[in-house]
Amino acid sequence: MSVAQTCRAATVLIALGLLTGCAASGQRDVADNEYFSRDMPSLAERAAGRMSPVNNPLAQGDSFLTNPTGDIRRALLAEHDRWAGTPYRLGGTSFSGVDCSALVQNIFNEAFQVDLPRTTGSQVHTGVPIAKGELSAGDLVFFRPPGSYRHVGIYVGEGRFLHASSSRGVMISKLSNSYWSRYYWQARRPMTSTDLAMRQFAYTDG
Repeated sequence: MSVAQTCRAATVLIALGLLTGCAASGQRDVADNEYFSRDMPSLAERAAGRMSPVNNPLAQGDSFLTNPTGDIRRALLAEHDRWAGTPYRLGGTSFSGVDCSALVQNIFNEAFQVDLPRTTGSQVHTGVPIAKGELSAGDLVFFRPPGSYRHVGIYVGEGRFLHASSSRGVMISKLSNSYWSRYYWQARRPMTSTDLAMRQFAYTDG
């Protein structure tokens, strides 16, 4: 490869990094999916057992008013079941490879019929800012590691968030993980829990 070709390739990679704004290196994830496989039933187990609010329209109709965060959490765990293990790929938007902001965009569109911007730089202006202590399922959490990259995930509750890790692919991590707690930046709420749960209910009921 000539010097000119090398420079052009480097320019393309830098441009992609600026476009997506996801942290592409240096992440120190500790696999936390075991928590959910141990304490939360899989989709197959939920389907085989007693009908839950996820697949019971009557229960759903009441649940999004009385326990919207529970509905959102279940929807996010279902999306985790679908995406878990998908490799990280800068600029990727599919199951063959996805970056952090594309994962967030896909999940909000598929689970809640909500259109979010494509890039982390735009998603960080979505909704309203909230304090870390006020996090609720469905909120966006942002991280600012060293360098120009930014990272985004979706809070699922109990101090954990769903994201596309550059080192492990799509997974659930703890906010208390030493890496993520060090570089935690801010959180945004795209819409209220009730509105988000109602969108999920309207989509599944339709």
